[in-house]
Amino acid sequence: MAIPDFQTIMLPLLKLASDGKEHYIHDAVEELSNYFKLTEEEKGALLPSGTQSVFYNRVGWARSYMKAAKLLEDPRRTYFKITQRGLDLLAENPKAINNKILSRYPEFVKFRQRRPQRSDEIVEKSETDSIETPEEIMESAYQELRETLAAEVLNVVTSTSPGFFEKLVVELLHKMGYGGTQRELARAVGRHGDEGIDGVIDQDKLGLDTIYIQAKNWKSDSSIGRPEIQKFVGALFGQHARRGVFITTAKFTQDAINYAKKIDAKVILIDGERLAELMIDYNVGVTLNTSYEIKKIDYDFFSDEAL
Repeated sequence: MAIPDFQTIMLPLLKLASDGKEHYIHDAVEELSNYFKLTEEEKGALLPSGTQSVFYNRVGWARSYMKAAKLLEDPRRTYFKITQRGLDLLAENPKAINNKILSRYPEFVKFRQRRPQRSDEIVEKSETDSIETPEEIMESAYQELRETLAAEVLNVVTSTSPGFFEKLVVELLHKMGYGGTQRELARAVGRHGDEGIDGVIDQDKLGLDTIYIQAKNWKSDSSIGRPEIQKFVGALFGQHARRGVFITTAKFTQDAINYAKKIDAKVILIDGERLAELMIDYNVGVTLNTSYEIKKIDYDFFSDEAL
């Protein structure tokens, strides 16, 4: 048979995890390739970039989409297991699982709404039905890849230790151009419990101004309210400081955001979503997988010719 699309893979993948155990993604790919009776040629078929097999890529997307719908979760890196929601869905004995089924879950709807509409809505149409240009299709696909990567990054970061999270913050600030050397940054951010301040860094390499840091690695679905920000601001005033950055893997309540905007001190709030975006932008914890070049004709090259 032909290599199944990622939505066709969803139900068998969820059934594979129905035993409640942790499953290694590479083992799951092998089991599913046997389930779909793929030939060796189909198993070895690669994406145009040549970096990954087509089937492995589609299993990965099926897993990511069901994670977005909270049917699966990652107990640790490269492993997945079923959630109670996933078990409840299987108990309904669905004939298939696809994006329409996943859309019953608000988390998946939010995941889809965070990026431009793309993928299956357009893929299901023929080329002549699409109103998007090739560049628009590539841009939409890029946004989808980026949003999925950001969710994966945040999921991994929230599972790290406080010490590692400090190192991550140091690396990110260093890549963004703050502080002097990375060693100086490491010393600065390593201070625990200093009246609500986790670290102090130079805003510039000459040390003309300083920025105070608060870093909290909380669950991504938890919220940080106004009291936490007030405590941080109080710590800033105690240090006669007027600039601070509050970095967290969690979210900020609207009350906390409004409070930070009103105060005289300049306090920047970086939540989990923004943190993941910055990590991607500054290549912290991510690596380049594939690069595509979009080229156009250089008419200046032919300017001496009568066109």
